[in-house]
Amino acid sequence: MTSAPPVIRPEQRADEPAIRAVHVAAFPTDAEAVLVERLRAAGRLRVSLVAVVEGEVVGHIAFSPVSLDERVAGLGLAPVAVLPAVAGRGVGGTLVREGLSACRAAGAGLVVVLGDPAYYARFGFQPAFTFGLRDTYGGGDAFQAIEMSPGAAPAGGGLITYAEEFSGFW
Repeated sequence: MTSAPPVIRPEQRADEPAIRAVHVAAFPTDAEAVLVERLRAAGRLRVSLVAVVEGEVVGHIAFSPVSLDERVAGLGLAPVAVLPAVAGRGVGGTLVREGLSACRAAGAGLVVVLGDPAYYARFGFQPAFTFGLRDTYGGGDAFQAIEMSPGAAPAGGGLITYAEEFSGFW
């Protein structure tokens, strides 16, 4: 596979087996692949993008609704995966940037993620506690948020919950 830049596009039905394969290859278990399938089956994949190089799906990113006091408060980024053969070539970063752009275009005011603070800070994520937000998983500094539009974080903060498909995942 060459080092051609990836083409980022919305997932298509025909991509589903390749998306599963990407997550299975990128993680130690199939848990993330199963999570994506559950979110898709429940109709909760609000933004789901693939990275394609030379006609092959090499990466995937998913965003699903998160709630505060039982109302949608924004989107949660999870999971994101890249085939090990192309890791370190910027595919994941491109997926995150394009995914955030798609979230903004879809009208999402807030996006949260549980992940490496050093990695996600380069995309503008900040510790969620700076917005008064906390998560049900006790993510601490790994729970981060980005306002897609100023003032989009819920006033007064609160407890963010992920879709029920995440139950038992973390």
